[in-house]
This record gives sequence, C-alpha cells and structure tokens, in this order.
Amino acid sequence: MKLHLENKLFLVGGATSGFGKAITEQLVDEGAQVIAVARTKSKLIELQSGNSKIEIIEADLSEESALQAILKQLGNRILTGAVINSGGPPAMPVMDTKLSDWDAAYKSVVRWKIALTQALIPKMIKTGYGRLLYIESVSTKQPVENLVLSNAMRLAVTGYVKTLSQEIGASGVTLNILGPGYHATQRMENLFAKNSELKGIPEEELRKTFSEQTAVKQIGKPENFASLALWLLSSHSSYITGQTITVDGGLVKGTMG
Repeated sequence: MKLHLENKLFLVGGATSGFGKAITEQLVDEGAQVIAVARTKSKLIELQSGNSKIEIIEADLSEESALQAILKQLGNRILTGAVINSGGPPAMPVMDTKLSDWDAAYKSVVRWKIALTQALIPKMIKTGYGRLLYIESVSTKQPVENLVLSNAMRLAVTGYVKTLSQEIGASGVTLNILGPGYHATQRMENLFAKNSELKGIPEEELRKTFSEQTAVKQIGKPENFASLALWLLSSHSSYITGQTITVDGGLVKGTMG
C-alpha cells in the first residue's frame, strides 16, 4: 500500500527515542519531511545525521518556549500531521504521590498537548486537512500498576481528544490516540526498574512476567507500532477519528480494548 507521504511535512515529539524515533525514521523512509523535537541536542544531531529530510528542535515540550520554537520553525508551511508524544510521569503508587506530583504530571502529560493542539488546529482547518496522533498508553483502557499519574492524566487527554474530534469532525482534520502496551523502550526499562525496586523482584523475571500478561506472550517492537502510526498519519485513515486504539499484544482483557 502506498501511503503517499512523499514531501509532506510532519511534526514528531520525543523524536530521539522509543516510538517517536521509530515513527520519525519510517516517515523519512516514506519520503516525508520531519520536524523532530526532543530535549537532548546530541541525540537530535545523531538522528539528523546529515539527512536533509529531518529538521531538529531542541526543546522540552512541556515548556512554553517549545511551542514558540515549533511555530517559528513551521512558519507559513503546510503541516500535514503531528505526532503528539513525549515521556510520561514517574512511576509510583497512589499513596506515595503528593499534590506537587499531580501538578507536575498535568504539566508534563496534559497541558502542553492542549496548547500545541489548539495552536495547530486552525492552520489545519484552513487547509482542510490534517492528522493529529497522540501517543498515550494502554492505561487509557486499563490501569497499569504503580503508574497512577499516567493512568489518570492520559484519560484527561483521551477526553479532550474525543471531544475535539466531534467538534471539528467535518473539517478534514482527524485526531486519534494510540495506546501502547509493553514495548521495548526506555520507558519500559524504567518501569521494570521501579517495579523491581518496589517488589524486590529481579528485572529479568519482571520482563518474563510482563510478557506473559499479553496474549502473544512477548514485548512489542517500536517499529511495528510505528507502522500503524504511519497509516493513521496518511490519507487512508480519513474515516477514523476520535479513536483510542491500543497496541498491546492482547494485554487489555476487556472487549472494548
């Protein structure tokens, strides 16, 4: 299937690792132009590595300065789609959280996504086309142990995206969420480490346990996740909006997963 992404411009957050990196690399392979945003300049330079299809912005997406840098880089160009993605809040159980943790989680998971979306949407509506794809978590369908901040805040994003998709459904702009389960990313490694600390269980044993929780009995690969993301970023997905799709190897047990 031809995705027809050649020379289209996309914005990708968290572009130097995990899902963001896999999506960026596949977009470039399809001939797209990518504005890659991440916090670490050295990793951005490595990602770009002389590739004229990749533009880079060193920024923390949760900061107001990141939005201004993105809008300046974008200028008057037409943005085909954006991958709204960054790292999540720290792992911890409910009773370990403080109100300051909740304030920080709102800023890191919710607030900047609303600000960026509402800055990009008018431009997309004006051109009559756009694809916004939010990378959240399987916790949008089923809570993940010791990740209460993520469990709660990502549901806020889900409610926002669903509501906005209904309000602008006829505009040619679609908004969808991908909820990854257990994939081989740094975020997952951090979760293994935290659970190992809390439970006193070796990380390798936890990897096996997490794998066994899925129907396919294995941890996912970011590149496989990215292939679905690219389809949702393409014109083929025009009849799908406001959806939260879990990519989890059968982790979610509910029929609505």
